[in-house]
Amino acid sequence: MPGNDLALLIDAAREAGRIARGYFRRDPGIWEKPDGAGPVTEADLAVNRMLHAELGAARADYGWLSEETPDDAARLGIERTFIIDPIDGTRAFIEGDTAWAHSLAVAEGGRVTAAVVYLPMRDALYAATEAGPALLNDAPIRASAKESAGEATLLTAKPNLAPELWKIGAPPPFTRKFRSSVAWRMCLVAEGRYDAMLTLRPSWEWDIAAGDLIARRAGATVTDRHGGALRFNAADPRVPGVIAGPQKLWSELHSGLIP
Repeated sequence: MPGNDLALLIDAAREAGRIARGYFRRDPGIWEKPDGAGPVTEADLAVNRMLHAELGAARADYGWLSEETPDDAARLGIERTFIIDPIDGTRAFIEGDTAWAHSLAVAEGGRVTAAVVYLPMRDALYAATEAGPALLNDAPIRASAKESAGEATLLTAKPNLAPELWKIGAPPPFTRKFRSSVAWRMCLVAEGRYDAMLTLRPSWEWDIAAGDLIARRAGATVTDRHGGALRFNAADPRVPGVIAGPQKLWSELHSGLIP
């Protein structure tokens, strides 16, 4: 890994947390993005500015893909790219809920090589490299060993339970929970607090890049809804949904979906 990308991401994530805490529960400015893309706050933009400046200065030869920066196709011709969500779970941030995170990753050749997801209000920092274990606050974590949906708890939104999405007209009989941040959902699977996560809508790379590596290094199987490996820094930075969980549970969920 060039230099120490993980250490760089950790320092940047902690500084992002310092900035975001200054806006949290303090009535930040809020705007709606065009085309129903959801809200953005002063905090999202402030964190994005800092990350773009600091990470760009540290790795001037890396590309940049962020939810809060207009996309630049130049990243497609660059070997390594930062993939950033300044605040994942902006709605939770606005509501005063602590379930939001900073999601930072480096991708090379379509795969994530270093990843950090940081929840500053919970002081929870998840991290991984492609050659090391998944960590939570420097301690190794491991995904669940659950094998069947009937005994599993999944993180997923209600629309994913729609009968027209499942071969038998209903999903397997799992227990459903929900968290606003997609990145955190993937990390909760990585640490085994929940058994799997499922989203069937197109997912932006910045929401899932860091969580993909952390969950995989914790032993989870992570794919798109069709069973394909997740690839990053694509021209269209979306993937067709995400399924993450222990292999046998992943297989049950995947096989139950209508292609």
